[in-house]
Amino acid sequence: SNKMNIFENHLSEIKKLIISEKKSLKLNNIDDLRGVNLEVPPEQFNFDLSCNISMVLAKKNKIDPKNLAIRLKDIFLNKIKSFSEIDIAGPGFLNIKLSKSALINNIHSILKDKTYGSTKSNETYNIEFVSANPTGPMHVGHCRGAIFGDVLSNLLLFNGNKVIKEYYINDYGSQIKNFVESVFLRIREIKFKEKFILRDNLYPGDYIKEIANEIVKNNKNINIENLDNCFEELKRLSLQGSMNLIKNDLKKLGIQHDIFFSESDLIKKDLVNKSVKTLKIKNFVEEGYLEPPKGETSKNWKKIKRLVFKSTLFGDDTDRALQKDDGSWTYFANDVAYHSDKINRNYDNLINILGADHTGYIKRITAAVSALSNEKVKLNCKVCQLVKLYKNNKPFKMSKRAGDFISVQDLLNEVSKDSIRFMMLNRSNDVELDFDFEKVKEKTKDNPVYYVQYAYARINSIVRTLKISLKDEISIDTKSFKLNEYEEKILRKIFEWPKVIESASYKFEPHKVSFYLYELATLFHSYWSKGNEDINLRFIENGKLKRNETLIFIYLISIVIQNGMNILGVSLPEKM
Repeated sequence: SNKMNIFENHLSEIKKLIISEKKSLKLNNIDDLRGVNLEVPPEQFNFDLSCNISMVLAKKNKIDPKNLAIRLKDIFLNKIKSFSEIDIAGPGFLNIKLSKSALINNIHSILKDKTYGSTKSNETYNIEFVSANPTGPMHVGHCRGAIFGDVLSNLLLFNGNKVIKEYYINDYGSQIKNFVESVFLRIREIKFKEKFILRDNLYPGDYIKEIANEIVKNNKNINIENLDNCFEELKRLSLQGSMNLIKNDLKKLGIQHDIFFSESDLIKKDLVNKSVKTLKIKNFVEEGYLEPPKGETSKNWKKIKRLVFKSTLFGDDTDRALQKDDGSWTYFANDVAYHSDKINRNYDNLINILGADHTGYIKRITAAVSALSNEKVKLNCKVCQLVKLYKNNKPFKMSKRAGDFISVQDLLNEVSKDSIRFMMLNRSNDVELDFDFEKVKEKTKDNPVYYVQYAYARINSIVRTLKISLKDEISIDTKSFKLNEYEEKILRKIFEWPKVIESASYKFEPHKVSFYLYELATLFHSYWSKGNEDINLRFIENGKLKRNETLIFIYLISIVIQNGMNILGVSLPEKM
């Protein structure tokens, strides 16, 4: 493959060698060399690569790993030109230093590879995320999942996959009736000066007035004498209004979905009946009674026969009702139908990004996907935990305008889109996130967004001083090529990039990208500031470059930062 991945490339060298030396090493079983890998050695070892091969082969052949390691070391140094020095560590790890020519070849390959870091993957993903209730605008609770889903999509796309970003609109059920009625009453308030009287089930927020105003403005002849007569049209217009607000908020965060899937369509197309029928034929649905919920005494619990999905067959804790007491479909039944539709669209992978309150829901929907697809399609659910907002170390208070929640707009009034996108990935999705507005305005090392952007801006200032361009070809003088300890550290970090991408994609953990970029930026800045202490480490003197190697590094770093920040959807100013 033309993808540059130093670990894969050197691992294939090692594997070829072992296959050809199998006899001389007296190995009976090399079993496709499964489990053999190359890693980044821990920091305290001054080496480029670390290989577990002697432990893997020693176990398969029931021999001593240390002795095997000694024999492997000799063969490697003898036969692999890329390796210049090898040390045996711990139970038999081989720590490997690359030769000068191997380092230079690797650097050349990276400089040529515009998508450096991308590992060749080629699958299709459907990622459903946000899916905020269309009864109101987006709030901060949706924000983390929105950015997580978007960056995960970018990451998988960068890796060569096809990705469809989908939004499921819950536009069916009693909350929608209440929403439409709220809009109806606001329109009557505008047209007939009738006072809007708040009842428990109505939506009071100002955004309802906005939606009502838009409808009145663009639909001169709408007849709103009576809610029942205009319900369907008003529902369509109200949903259009609220989805516009949501899409607008998403756009401000840099997010666009490919598909908006409506729950009402699902009902119209009778998909619920169809998918329940499919499950019946497979004997995964039966008429039955549910156990009383925890804490209900049996005598208060009415036993009602209903259709039940046998989700315990697929690892759920209890079977799940598809019908409510009155025989109508449960929310879960509609969701089963929705996922059945997704399965029929033939994606290799389904991913759902859920809010913190949906953890209990994962087992049943995963069970449904297994049942519907004969266990062929895997659904991965990622839960995004809550975000706690702070300003000057105090919890950030709600805005009056929107009611009792903090809207995306409130957030954007405090901090930039770039800061929001980067900081929402500053922790793994499964832990709560503290977000302090003042911290992301600081121009210090404690503000990761600034620190990564600043590294790129500094690189651009060097480029401007030298009157060159980051797009220029760069030549490496093989004779004089020599790295100092700071450059060695940076180069190893650069080599690690494809590993980070691979692991982040494979585990659906996009926060690994922002962590890595922060570490790379930190190495770069600390090397830069060494120049203030030691004149020999300055990058530039009298407008001239001191060492050709410096240029190589700023090119390498800029390639990685550009690819990484592109995945995060965060801008890179050339001046700061």
